[in-house]
Order: sequence, then structure tokens, then C-alpha cells
Amino acid sequence: MFTILAILAALVLYVVFIYNGLVKSRQMAEEAWSGIDVQLKRRADLIPNLIETVKGYAGHEKSTLEEVVALRNKAQAVPAGDVEGRAVAEGLLGQALGRVIALAEAYPDLKANQNFLELQRSLETIEGEIQMSRRYYNGAARDLNVKVESFPSNLVAGQFGFAKKPYFEIANEADRAVPTVKF
Repeated sequence: MFTILAILAALVLYVVFIYNGLVKSRQMAEEAWSGIDVQLKRRADLIPNLIETVKGYAGHEKSTLEEVVALRNKAQAVPAGDVEGRAVAEGLLGQALGRVIALAEAYPDLKANQNFLELQRSLETIEGEIQMSRRYYNGAARDLNVKVESFPSNLVAGQFGFAKKPYFEIANEADRAVPTVKF
């Protein structure tokens, strides 16, 4: 009888250990997604200033500027938990931002404007931080996904409703490139 109780206690402790590991992994993935969201918000907040600066020099590039604003609004409208939708929207926004930065080549006065240069440096820094946050999130999602799919933790995960997290990936290869700036 004591042996059976000891085995049951060990089994319960093992399930608790696995459950707590799954909770920790899920929380790490959610915290990592929050990091991406913060960086994307910083980029979105920078865009209006960048657009206004460019407008002063390249007012007739209105369609490009309007496209960036529209894509920014679309990216911000994606629901918080929709990782795939956010990746697509942010990829399109990144492409459009690259086109705005490329406008500086056609406007030497814009390229020399101190405000534009500061905004450009800030955007480059934020893009790098987004990339680091994306890697961190994908690592946390990977760790959770391994636990959700591997035996025996998959038994506990299925029982308690733990699900895989999607990776924050950009489908279009051209979207993966950080906008390059040349002087």
C-alpha cells in the first residue's frame, strides 16, 4: 500500500513539475511577444515624425507617404495575439519604410537634414531591436512548442490546454531585409 502511495505521489509531483515548466515556457513566450510589441510600437510612433520631415522635402511623393501611414495604421489594427497577421502587416510596413528612406537619395537636402538623420538612426536602431526581440520570441516559442509536442509533457499539455505558439516569421524574403541607408 505504501509503495502505491509513493508511486502516486511521485507521479503527481512529476505532473506538477511538467505543468509548472509549461506555464513558465508559456509566460516566457508571452513576455517575449510583449517585447516585440513594444519595439513595433516605438517604430510606429517614429513614423509620423519621419513622414512629416520627408513631406517638407518631397511633398509630391504623397502616394508613398500615404501608403506608409496606411500600412502603419493597418499594422496597429492587428489584434494583439495574431502573430502571423502582425508579421505580414509589419513586413509590408517595413518595405514601405524602406521606400521612404530611399527617397533621401533623390533629395540631397533631405539627406543632409539633421532631423531626418536622427530619425533615420532611430529607425535603424529600432529595426535592430525588433530583430533581436523577434529572435528572443521565436526561441521562447520554440521552447514551449517542444514541451507541448514532446513526450511525456505533451500528455500534461493536452490535458491542461497548452497550445503551440506561432513563430513571428516574415513570409516574403524581400520583407526580411532591414531598410538600407546609403550616403
